[in-house]
Amino acid sequence: MPQRTVYVLYNADASVMGKLRYGYQKMTCPKDSDQVCAACDITHGGLSLKETPSWVAVKKEIEATPDVRVIQWHRDELSPEVKSFVETEKLSYPVVLCESDGKLQVIMDRTELGKCNGDAQLFLQELKAKNVL
Repeated sequence: MPQRTVYVLYNADASVMGKLRYGYQKMTCPKDSDQVCAACDITHGGLSLKETPSWVAVKKEIEATPDVRVIQWHRDELSPEVKSFVETEKLSYPVVLCESDGKLQVIMDRTELGKCNGDAQLFLQELKAKNVL
C-alpha cells in the first residue's frame, strides 16, 4: 500500500514575528477573515502554541491508519513540491492536502476547515467522508 501524507497547511508563519502577527490578526479580525486560520483553531484551539488534547488524539487516530502520516506546516516551512503545488493551483491558506503515489490533491479548503468550527472530531469525520482514511 502506498504511503499517504496529509498536509495541514496553516495561514501563518512559523517565525516569532509570524506568530505575533497571527495573534494580532486573530484578536482583531472577524472570524471569517482571510487573516485567520481555521486549521490553527482545529489543532491549537486558536492562539495556543500547544496542540489541544483533542487534536493530539485525532492525529494519533489518523496516523494509526496504515501508511498514513500527518505533517503540519506553516506557510514558511513548505517543501518546494508543496509550495509549487499551492502556487500553481492558486490555493488559499489554510488548506489540507493529501499526497499519495507522489500526487498532491486538495482535501479541505479554507471554507471546509471553517465549517469544522475548531472541532478536531469534525475534521476527522471529514477526512473519513473523503476516503482519506
